[in-house]
Amino acid sequence: MSYKELALEYDKKNNLGLFHSPVVPPDLSQARNLMHYCTYASNPYQAGLQPSEYTGWRDEEVAWHKTCYIHTGLNPTPTYKFKGPDAMKFMNKYFANSFKNFPIGSAKHGIMCDENGYDMMDGLLLRMSEDEYLTYWLSPWVQYCVLTSGMDVVGEDLTEKVFMFQLGGPTSLQVLEAASGDNLHDIKFICHRPTKIAGREVLILRVGMAGSLAYEVHGKIEDSIPVFEQIMKAGEKYGIRRLGVTGYNMTHWENGFPQAYIDFLFPWFENEGFAAFLKQAGLVASDLISNDSLSGSMGQDIKLRYRNPIELGWGKTINFDHDFLGKEALEKIAAGPHRVIVTLEWNKEDILDIHRSQLAPDEEPYADISHPDDFSWGRPTFHADQVLNQDGKCVGISTGRMIAWFYREMISICSIDQEYSALGTDVFVLWGEPGTRQKKIRAKVARWPYFDVNRNQKVDVSKIPVGTMD
Repeated sequence: MSYKELALEYDKKNNLGLFHSPVVPPDLSQARNLMHYCTYASNPYQAGLQPSEYTGWRDEEVAWHKTCYIHTGLNPTPTYKFKGPDAMKFMNKYFANSFKNFPIGSAKHGIMCDENGYDMMDGLLLRMSEDEYLTYWLSPWVQYCVLTSGMDVVGEDLTEKVFMFQLGGPTSLQVLEAASGDNLHDIKFICHRPTKIAGREVLILRVGMAGSLAYEVHGKIEDSIPVFEQIMKAGEKYGIRRLGVTGYNMTHWENGFPQAYIDFLFPWFENEGFAAFLKQAGLVASDLISNDSLSGSMGQDIKLRYRNPIELGWGKTINFDHDFLGKEALEKIAAGPHRVIVTLEWNKEDILDIHRSQLAPDEEPYADISHPDDFSWGRPTFHADQVLNQDGKCVGISTGRMIAWFYREMISICSIDQEYSALGTDVFVLWGEPGTRQKKIRAKVARWPYFDVNRNQKVDVSKIPVGTMD
């Protein structure tokens, strides 16, 4: 049974009247109302309705700072397994990462580029055994590469057969230990191992998007609901919160980690062979590239939304010790002046002026800025704004605008020319569509990543008590 069929059967069984994910039970008592549901078709695998918020985006945003969140909205996650005698040879050809140190039980942020050095897809790459690897968010590109590589490597698409939950925050380890009855303190950052929750086999991976201590739980789709219910029961003691779409997106932006499909788009349709593969596989999503899906002062040229991994902040992950697709282009980018990633803090007086304009009777109002972000509310669009210097020249691209409630700031992440990347540098974000009334919002280059305390890779879990249900 396909994921869509499972969802429809689940909705009918529970008399929901909406296309709800079959991997978790709905929480209509907590989700405010259907007005707070949004479509979440930000990639070709996902569709249907998801809550923009549960307990409110402000409450949810604080969770990864003080307690624990759980996010279930990335189901079905693109999941692809490949193996074979040429598996390592395959990775060296198609990944910008080095694999000289990649033991079984570890993971990497896998980066795959096209010949021009643009990010073609990035996601998690887990080593499961000597010649078997599991990927998340690298398909369908990795699948296409396996099928066209000519190497002794085979793959299997597991996308609709598995579930993935994300937990993050200072009590996330205790929640999972209470849920599993297992001491999980031994799992190091970007490593994984199996355990059981509610008697079901799951894989725990220490990684997360908010920057805080965080984990992912992976398992078979038929086990998802009992696993979820056990985690929620264990989490009551530790202040667990469910993340809606808004809160989930915000984790990335506080962490300074650009989100594919939202902060940047892939040049999939520039590759004729891959475009034909997507069409044949039924994965072409026209709304990803239609003009009405692009918003912000960057305008309608979709090519301005493509990015390379260096300007996305992943330069340290790239290793030129092997020949891989896009290597020559990335070497040229790395050797010359290139954009780097920073956080921007937006001027509060200018933001208030935009709000004021909404009620001014004798002037055209500026574009609405009242929502906590630019993607999650109403019809999702891919929003990107020009960043200008004092002379009005475009020197960067700003995405991921959000109200960082914990910090009481409006921030965004920005790929910016190096000469404007120093802390404290003053720039402008151009707010508003081309052809409409636009405002130059003052902004200042701030720390990147913005979330800078108790980051996952530095948390000493030995100081955290073992989690229990008592």
